[in-house]
Parts: sequence; C-alpha cells; structure tokens
Amino acid sequence: MRPSASTLRIVAALVLIGTALRPQALIVGPLVAQIQADLGMSHGIAGLLSTFPVLCMGFLAPLGPVLAGSIGPRLGAALCVLLIAVFGVLRAVLPDSLTVLLATIGVGVGMAVIGPILPSIVRQRLSRQPAAGTGAYVAGLVLGATFTAAAAVPIAEAMGGWRASFAIISSLALISLVAWLVLMPRDIGHSRTAPQRPNLPWRRPSAWLLGVIFGSQSILFYGGITWLASIYTERGWGAVEAGGLVALFTGIGIVPTLAVPVIADRIGTRRSQLAGAASLSVAGALVIALTPSEPAGSLVSAAAVVLLGLGIGAYFPLALTLPVDVAADPADAASISALMLLIGYLLAATSPVVLGFVRDALGNFTAVTWILVAVALVQLPLALSLHPTRLKAAGG
Repeated sequence: MRPSASTLRIVAALVLIGTALRPQALIVGPLVAQIQADLGMSHGIAGLLSTFPVLCMGFLAPLGPVLAGSIGPRLGAALCVLLIAVFGVLRAVLPDSLTVLLATIGVGVGMAVIGPILPSIVRQRLSRQPAAGTGAYVAGLVLGATFTAAAAVPIAEAMGGWRASFAIISSLALISLVAWLVLMPRDIGHSRTAPQRPNLPWRRPSAWLLGVIFGSQSILFYGGITWLASIYTERGWGAVEAGGLVALFTGIGIVPTLAVPVIADRIGTRRSQLAGAASLSVAGALVIALTPSEPAGSLVSAAAVVLLGLGIGAYFPLALTLPVDVAADPADAASISALMLLIGYLLAATSPVVLGFVRDALGNFTAVTWILVAVALVQLPLALSLHPTRLKAAGG
C-alpha cells in the first residue's frame, strides 16, 4: 500500500527538522583548534562546547512533554529549532569564551527539549508507521551531522574562519524551521495539559545498568566527534582531511542506526547483538590508538573510523530498545527510558571535557586514544551482563 500524500509530508518534515538538531554539537570538533586559538581556550574548556548540550539533554529532556502540552507538539518543536538557530548564530558573533559558552547552553536547551517531542509526534501522526517516522528524524540527525562535519572546515577556510562557519551552518536551521511549519499539519484540537512530575525508578538496579550501557556508547560518540579531528591534526593531518574523518565517522553510523532496528528482533539475542557492536568499537578504537604514524588520507585510519562508527551506530539503537525489553508495561518502559537517558547523557557529558583536560595535562592525545579503547572494552562485559534472570532479579 502506497503512503498517502499527508504521510509523505509528515515524513519529509521529520527528516528536515532532524537535520537541524545535531550540527551545533558536530561543528565543534573540526573547528576546535581555530576556536581555541581565537578565544584562548584550553582543551578542557573547549570540551565544554560539547559537554553543555549533552548535560542539557540529560537534565532538561523532561521539559519536552511540558512544552508540547502547553503549546502543542508542532509549535513546541518549532520553538526548539528557533532556539538552536538563534543561539547558534549568537555563538558566531559573541566576543569571548564565557559568552560563547553561555550561548552554547541556549543551544543545548533547544536540543534537549525537542528530544521527547518528536517521538510523541510520531506516535500521534504516524501511529501505523512508527518505524518510518522514527527512521525519518534519525536519518535527518545523521544527514545534518554528516554535512556539518564535512562542510565546517571548507566553509571556514573559504569565508574567513570558524565564526563564518558557525553562522552559516546555524542559519540553515531556519530553513528546516520554515519547512517544518509548512509541511507539518497544525495541531488540531490541542488542549493544554498540566505539567506532571516524572516518576523515575531510582531504586531499580536494572535501570541504572541500562543507563551505564547507554552512557558508554555516548561517551565514545561525543568524545569522538569532539576530539577525533584534533587527534589527527596533531598527527600531522590537514584540517580538511581530519574533518573528513569526522564526517565519515558520523555518516557511516546511519547504516547500522537504520538497519539494526529492522533486524534486531530476528537475529540473535540483545546480549550477543550488543557484544557484536562493542567488538566493532573496540577494533576501531584499537586501530586508532595503535597507528599514530599513518599519513593523511590513510585507508587504515579510514577503516578504523568506519569500524568505530559502525560499532557506535549499532550500539545506539540497541541500547534504546533495552527499556522496552525489561519493562512490565508502556508506562514502566517510559520511566526506565527516562532514567536511562538521564544517567547516560550525564556520563556522556563528562567525555569531551575530561578528555580535553587529559590532553592539557599530558601534552598530547596519546592517552586520550587509549581511554577511548578502555571505554569500548568496558562495553563488552556490560553487554554480557544483560542476562534475563539477572535483570528480573534486579527489579527489571
């Protein structure tokens, strides 16, 4: 059965709004050396440019349903994208590191609050095609991230520096905003709802375990997008080639991110699937750490980044399915998921800044690469700990 024109419009709107949601996090890595030189930032402080949005995603995501309940999910999502665009452009013109970091918090608020709104729109608008709806905005996330990683340095070189790149890429979110308002049907009959306090399962050991599992892949992802380009520029690569690795890292992730949900319930167990994804991440991180002398454009380095991107890209959707696997009912799944995301993103928020301070303390990125290897290795026992009997005994 062919999808209706209305369905296609909604899917297109979700793809386009998805493209606006990750560039602000991805643009930092390829341009971090320019930002540091201009603003006088250490590596540790520069890591806050990636840490602040992730912290917001951990702490502020529960505000998404509140905003959607107040003004409707369509306008709620639009307001979030407007915040992302406005504060993104502000970062390009503000004069010093403090004001740029404050504007980064504004970007993070928009990124965080829209997170729970998009799944609710999918449930409301595409209840019979949930995979298509979720896949649409996930595809947008990856497309926006990949474009940003690939274009950030060329735009900066052509237009005079990181500020121009920030301004242009941030302004593109306004195009996504207009497309969203044109394509997404209005919220008909929306009634305002009173805010409700989220009920999180703080005493559930299984929920904490899932949070650590989700956090491990997030540490790798946000550490990678922030410092991967710097690792390779320190090794003698040009900014364009190093930025290309970040684009490859994010772009290759779309393959498992979209494919895994389709096949995950047909092949293997969740433990074996997560262990397989972790093994890919371990292999990629190990090759990156063990090959510091590879020249610019090396196929070995590209293969390592592909393995790391495939592993993280597969681990991410598998981790998101875990609350459904262990929950007793939909409400239980929602509460477990909320705590998992809170724990996971708080752990992930430490990655860019801690890795930056390690670089400052030791003077090079060698130890940073081995920390990424260690995090990837930890994913293996975490995955193997997902025994159904243990989860049930732990209250899952």
